[in-house]
Amino acid sequence: MAQKVKFACNTCGYESQKWLGKCPECGNWNTFEEVAVETKKTSYLADDFTNSVHPQNLTDVESVKLSRLSTGNEEFDRVLGGSGGIMGIVPGSVTLLSGDPGVGKSTLLLQIALALCQNGKKILYVSGEESESQVKLRAERLFSGTKGHNNLFIFSTTNIDKAVEEAKGYDLVIADSIQTMVSANFPGFPGSIPQIRYATSRLVNLAKKKKVPVFLVGHVTKEGIVAGPMILSHMVDTVLFLEGEKVTGVRILRSFKNRFGDTSEVGIFLMDENGLCPIQNASEFFSAKSDQKLPGACITVVMEGTRPLLVEVQALVVPSNLTFSRRVATGIAEKRLELLLAVLEKTCKIPIARMDVFVNVVGGLKITEPASDLAVCLAILSSFKNRPLRLIVAIAEVGLLGELKTVVNLDKRIKEAKKFGATKILSVQTNKYLSDVAKAI
Repeated sequence: MAQKVKFACNTCGYESQKWLGKCPECGNWNTFEEVAVETKKTSYLADDFTNSVHPQNLTDVESVKLSRLSTGNEEFDRVLGGSGGIMGIVPGSVTLLSGDPGVGKSTLLLQIALALCQNGKKILYVSGEESESQVKLRAERLFSGTKGHNNLFIFSTTNIDKAVEEAKGYDLVIADSIQTMVSANFPGFPGSIPQIRYATSRLVNLAKKKKVPVFLVGHVTKEGIVAGPMILSHMVDTVLFLEGEKVTGVRILRSFKNRFGDTSEVGIFLMDENGLCPIQNASEFFSAKSDQKLPGACITVVMEGTRPLLVEVQALVVPSNLTFSRRVATGIAEKRLELLLAVLEKTCKIPIARMDVFVNVVGGLKITEPASDLAVCLAILSSFKNRPLRLIVAIAEVGLLGELKTVVNLDKRIKEAKKFGATKILSVQTNKYLSDVAKAI
């Protein structure tokens, strides 16, 4: 008897009875794969945590007060969220940590596991990519002592059924990675839609039924999204993304989904030989007071979550000998730089068309908000006129007509700039147009 098959999109999980060139759900091309239709009943559905007997009135449902488990890592707890000064992991929650290869996902979770072991917690680390000895070598590099290691258990396997069976009686379970987990109960290779859906379902049921927090490591595609079906992100409670440049060592942990906290908070780390270390004073790290005596540097204040950060923007303007002048931007979008250069030339009468312009954000931070527009323009003007700006902080968005626009949380940004010791703060409160600021310097 021929086995029934169907087709599913490997990006969003959309299913169809026939092959389609373009997915009608996510719009991607050539993403449909042939998968076998599962006819075998799975045993794990019998004890599914969602199998309620009867509907309950909302007033009859018992309220549960969340008691979070602190990891000891202030930056990590900040991203997980909390209230009343209590932040950390929610019991029974499922968290997906994704990021580019080599960015430090496994290192960060191993650090969290070792820290919790120090507090007497029993941790299971399920590794589908490394052997026990490889994980041991990384643990010895990150944690030189031996105290607390007897609470960390390593299980090197790709069999999700064995992993779930062994994951009973632990305070935290880590699966690294979910794309390597496979089960004989479902068809397909590791990382395919049926396998990822089944493996995630088993771990979610384990977390909800036993009140054990589970962390999943997820791979990403070349577009920067979580590999596998989109249903993976829907099934978990929290989706974290670790990003950063490998050459700078700066890592930023963001939350794209959090059922138990705010998604606007971020954690800032620095990768070194001891792993991911939280940056205690981020404003001092991303700005340098000593460089303000040189032309081509300006300070701005950006918001990373609810936290204001002082960031130094540097610019270099030199005459160009090429047919087309170069525009190189690191840390900001090149299209944004081209727009600001056009506004400068139009409103400030700066002959910059025949100049090569290079802009860099100190520390490897990537700025996406327009609050840094004025700082970028002033750094370019400072380099062009060869005049240092000293401790001037610029916080404003620049419009196409050269007008300065206000930004969100301006008062909080100004307060952070004054704490830094800024001698002058330029914003929409002090000037209305970019040309007025250009004349002043």
